[in-house]
Amino acid sequence: MKRTISLFFIAFLISFSFTRCDKAEEVLTGLTEQDVVQGLKSALTVGTDTAVFQLNRVDGYFGNQLLKILLPEEASIIADNIGYIPGGQDLIDELVLRMNRAAEDAASSATPVFVNAITSMTISDAFGILNGNDTAATHYLRQKTYSGLYDAFKPIIGESLSKPIVEGISANEAWENLTTPYNEFANSFAGQILGLTPVNTSLTDHVTRKGLNGLFIKVAEEEKAIRTDPFARVNAILQKVFG
Repeated sequence: MKRTISLFFIAFLISFSFTRCDKAEEVLTGLTEQDVVQGLKSALTVGTDTAVFQLNRVDGYFGNQLLKILLPEEASIIADNIGYIPGGQDLIDELVLRMNRAAEDAASSATPVFVNAITSMTISDAFGILNGNDTAATHYLRQKTYSGLYDAFKPIIGESLSKPIVEGISANEAWENLTTPYNEFANSFAGQILGLTPVNTSLTDHVTRKGLNGLFIKVAEEEKAIRTDPFARVNAILQKVFG
């Protein structure tokens, strides 16, 4: 009987100790599970809304040297030599401008995709993000939304690149006019001797991928600000969770 009482008493003490630890941790942190989830959702909402707002306007991409979308790297040989053709550099400059305008047009389509990912966040997701590095939330969003964002961006960018730019031709047509003669030469015997590689990149795919990369760079910037800058915590729950 005494042994039974002793075992019960020990079990009670252990249970009481764990309860005290849980309560102490909650008091020390001042955060409940609901706080963490609400705070992370708010951080993601603020960060994505700000990123989309900044990119979905004139020069959102084009005016930002870090995010500005340039021609594909494999087409650099064309861009480097186009200046020898009268009007060639003007065509490149206009093409680059239209590529960035296309990404700026598409940026607003990110919002509903982000909202869906944010609202479906679990408690486990939230604590993983809270205890992660300065861009853990951005990494979470990229994993959850990249495919959906690509599908949302691509048709808008494709339509934008199909609009006429110079002399009635579209950006896509200008791209074809640049790459077709080069590819013909690259595929010729002389081109193969010179080691030239044809440029088969889809302009729409290129702009879509670069546009999304720029979007997540902006989201990461906003996340870092919320984590490190008190002035970026624009509401009470952000101040509580990240303070």
